Amino acid sequence: MWDKMRQTQSTISFHTQGVGLLEITTKVAQWLQSQQAQMGQITLFCRHTSASLTIQENADPDVQRDLVAFFDRLVPENLSCFQHTCEGADDMPAHVKSALTGVSLTVPVAAGRMLLGQWQGIYLCEHRRRPHRREVVLHFIGE
Repeated sequence: MWDKMRQTQSTISFHTQGVGLLEITTKVAQWLQSQQAQMGQITLFCRHTSASLTIQENADPDVQRDLVAFFDRLVPENLSCFQHTCEGADDMPAHVKSALTGVSLTVPVAAGRMLLGQWQGIYLCEHRRRPHRREVVLHFIGE
């Protein structure tokens, strides 16, 4: 078993348009296919503190809009308790949202495909108002 085990890693970039969820499932699946992965797991890691990753429903876009609205209500801008304001009113709330959602995901792989549920997609969550270039590290381990 161990002689078949291998690892591969790459970083892919995404351009966001500001606050919102950007589905990255297809790009991740394409990378996995290019690695000729069969069985194992893929780990995704977002290299930012004001963006994050999540797995969510990808059938109804209202889900993504509702999540953004909920997070904005949960962590509004200009809270008096925030001291880190030098990068703008949306920066500290973005850090909090990133901490709540997380920057790393692990997905099992079988027969060369991620074992996501029927309605699941992988999303890069942009928590800042302005567009950004975001990097996600992909790491596959398996055969």
